[in-house]
Amino acid sequence: MTQNIVDPHLHLFALDLGDYGWLKPDKPPFWPDKKTIAKNVGEADLRLTEGLNLAGFVHIEAGFDNEHPWREIDWLESTCKLRFKSVACANLYSTDFAHTMQILAKRKSVVGIRHILDDEALAILSHPQCARNFAVLNEMNLSFDAQFPVHDTGAVHELIKHAKQNKNLRIIINHAGWPPVSGTIEDNKWQDNIHYLRDCENIAIKLSGWEMANRQWSFQAIEKPLKKVITCFGSPRVMLASNFPLCTLSRPYLELWQGYKNELHLSANLFQQLAYNNAAHWYKLN
Repeated sequence: MTQNIVDPHLHLFALDLGDYGWLKPDKPPFWPDKKTIAKNVGEADLRLTEGLNLAGFVHIEAGFDNEHPWREIDWLESTCKLRFKSVACANLYSTDFAHTMQILAKRKSVVGIRHILDDEALAILSHPQCARNFAVLNEMNLSFDAQFPVHDTGAVHELIKHAKQNKNLRIIINHAGWPPVSGTIEDNKWQDNIHYLRDCENIAIKLSGWEMANRQWSFQAIEKPLKKVITCFGSPRVMLASNFPLCTLSRPYLELWQGYKNELHLSANLFQQLAYNNAAHWYKLN
């Protein structure tokens, strides 16, 4: 029996059309293996076989043109054939945010935006303009992809505040909120903050990006954070994702999804939720 997959976090690249400053050899991040992903990547590279079928995906902005983010969306909508939705780049500091969103809303695939927070999460989320721009997203019934370390307690409390003030805003935490090494002070903070976040029903979480912390990561190692977020959030608010093509810095795309299915000791029904149903719901692919 074939298992359908909706991958809620991947990137496609058109290096001849876009900027992609972060993929250039003279720009950070200075990974020794970055050159292996710094190439054109299209829908045809998303290959699943052996009982797995990619039924749809969510494209997360990849630095195509941060000043004119609709250009990336136009490229995707003109080339992709599979069912997909897109999360565009947008600047939460911008006073022109509403105008940018009006332009993006004309693109049928756009369901939300991402402004990478990372270590600046607290400064960005506590800025007055951020609150005004979240209100715009809330009014438009769009989503926000939150990429930051969840062990950052101050940022977590700011995110919770925005979630409570904007009930129509769907917030999806990227990459499991970067789970720290087990047993560390940061790990304890991550676990505590996952508990705080669970009370906001408009916050979900995606698990991916393992290769960003450890190129040699194992499925056994990710079982603990997976169980933690399922216990806290409940299975309907948890998604498995790839972070393609960055996931290939550790293992091929097919091998990743085979491992998710076979190595995490998930029931067939739970895998169906985490690998298909929840992504289709949170990103409106239904």
